[in-house]
Amino acid sequence: MSAPIKFEKTWFATIKARSENGEDLTQDHLRVMAYLESKVKALSRTTKEKKPVVTLIFRDACGCEGAAISAPSTLEEGKLEEGVVSDHVYKVHEKVPLYANKVGPFHNPSETYEYYRLPFCPPEGGLEHKSEDLGEVLIGDRLVSTPYDISFRVDHENEKLCSKELSTKDLKKFRKAVKDDYYFQMYYDDLPLWGFIGKVEKILRPGQPAEMRYYLFTHVHFEISYNNDRVIEINVSTDPLRTVDITEGDEIPVEFSYSVKWKETSIPFDRRMEKYSRYSFLPQHLEIHWFSIINSCVTVLLLTGFLATILMRVLKNDFIKYTREEDSAEEQEEMGWKYVHGDVFRFPPQISLFCATIGTGTQLFTMVLCVFSLALVGVFYPYNRGALLTAIIVLYALTSGIAGYVSASNYKQMGGEQWVRNVLLTGSLYCGPLFFVFCFLNTVAISYRSTAALPFGTICVIFVIWGLITFPLTVLGGIAGKNTKTEFAAPCRTNKYPREIPQLPWYRYTIPQMCMAGFLPFSAIYIELYYIFASVWGHKVYTIYSILFIVFIILLIVTAFITIALTYFQLAVEDHEWWWRSVMCGGSTGMFIYGYCFYYYFARSDMSGFMQTSFFFGYMFMICYGFFIMLGTVGYRASLVFVRHIYKAIKCE
Repeated sequence: MSAPIKFEKTWFATIKARSENGEDLTQDHLRVMAYLESKVKALSRTTKEKKPVVTLIFRDACGCEGAAISAPSTLEEGKLEEGVVSDHVYKVHEKVPLYANKVGPFHNPSETYEYYRLPFCPPEGGLEHKSEDLGEVLIGDRLVSTPYDISFRVDHENEKLCSKELSTKDLKKFRKAVKDDYYFQMYYDDLPLWGFIGKVEKILRPGQPAEMRYYLFTHVHFEISYNNDRVIEINVSTDPLRTVDITEGDEIPVEFSYSVKWKETSIPFDRRMEKYSRYSFLPQHLEIHWFSIINSCVTVLLLTGFLATILMRVLKNDFIKYTREEDSAEEQEEMGWKYVHGDVFRFPPQISLFCATIGTGTQLFTMVLCVFSLALVGVFYPYNRGALLTAIIVLYALTSGIAGYVSASNYKQMGGEQWVRNVLLTGSLYCGPLFFVFCFLNTVAISYRSTAALPFGTICVIFVIWGLITFPLTVLGGIAGKNTKTEFAAPCRTNKYPREIPQLPWYRYTIPQMCMAGFLPFSAIYIELYYIFASVWGHKVYTIYSILFIVFIILLIVTAFITIALTYFQLAVEDHEWWWRSVMCGGSTGMFIYGYCFYYYFARSDMSGFMQTSFFFGYMFMICYGFFIMLGTVGYRASLVFVRHIYKAIKCE
């Protein structure tokens, strides 16, 4: 590709001024040629590969004759600008392909179909599919060529695309698309654009029922902004006056057309994606986000103060009381958390499942931290198609060794012997349910012929990743954990026989405790959840990862504090079975989030249909299940630190 070379503005300004004064510019031309040759030679020295050369055309600023020199073909897809090679550079009249991605109901973001499932005008040379990476296929992208001729900086007033005779079958497809509010998505120079297929008009006549008319848009207008030799922005609009009524009839002739208008802009290339994230930074939305942060911080402060009161008053009084009882020789009635010291470190039932839960939760927690790290450094810019899903799959695979190690290490410390069974359980605790949910949802998508259905090749790639990376790392981590020398080192000796738990009121049981434990962490993230849902299950863009990370940290703190408080109250009534209870209470926020899913689906969204409903509740179940395991692990870790601390502070027989 030919591209202009950038020189110093002062040099060009001097040449232009001398040209206007009628001075001889021969020497200047020689200097320019020497400059060009030196630049190309310098670049050639850094290019080790010997490839055919391409011609770079020099057009000087004074409008004089151009000069041509040669440069290595490594530049043919970029621009020579101060020794830096970059892409997305075009010259006038160069064709830039417009790719169609998908169509689907606007209110059902998961229900998407291939663009040419509707009878649009196909390219003359046949369809050409653009190769997609793993993440792009997972989100349902299927880019395909279109017949639009949108060359760089070439305007079109009214260009005919094609003429078609819409058959009865074609009209039926278009009527359904217009009725269901279908939209289309395209990409031009990696910039997304959207438009609607048609419109519905409701006609009211006196004394007659309302009549619905369906109109198909036949003309689209592209307005494209450029800066020098780069595409900066593109917008598409439809002409409401150029429509075809497809409400009735068996065959209707239609002529599709388009127009293109180019305009110059001063927006630099590196800021062209800011347009898509602008919604998140509107003042009213930022105000709501910061209100959410303040609300969460107030919740944390109140909870911290509440726990500080417990630790500094109640717990301190307990220490004084137990110390006095130890100093006195009188027999006193046993009560309180001290008197379950012989049972508090008795390992829980289902040790293998418990350790697998803790290992998987630790893995998910590590993966989330890594995803946040990538987000904060700007990897997930708007419409970086599939980057988030690709990162999640890769990071989950790479962190699987953590799950195996933590699970096997805890399993050995708790006296477990069937470590192979434990490793297999760890590897399937999250992937197993995900596999069954995926099989069901993919079958639904296949029956709908949706792009959300993964191709067989992509499914094979995912299984290869699991079989060659995820599972082997889990096994290696399990072997390392099994061979660790770490001991549990409980501060109190465990009695041979478990102490009987006294009769407790109903609100002391697991379910009521989970309801109390999950409410506060959920209230801390409630406001932010709407924006996340509107991004994942809608068409809004979420880019304020810094605020989301703060909310996540607050969620962890609140979860840890509330679990510690409930663990103390549980031990205070001599209920020593706190292991599973801490996991359940910590992870109960995931159940609250799943409950919010029902509220969002029925009250805050317009999603409908079996496929969209299945995808929404199916994948949200897996996300909430992951939150349950991760936050349950946080709750257990916090409770374990607390329990170790208080029992180290007293003398235990």
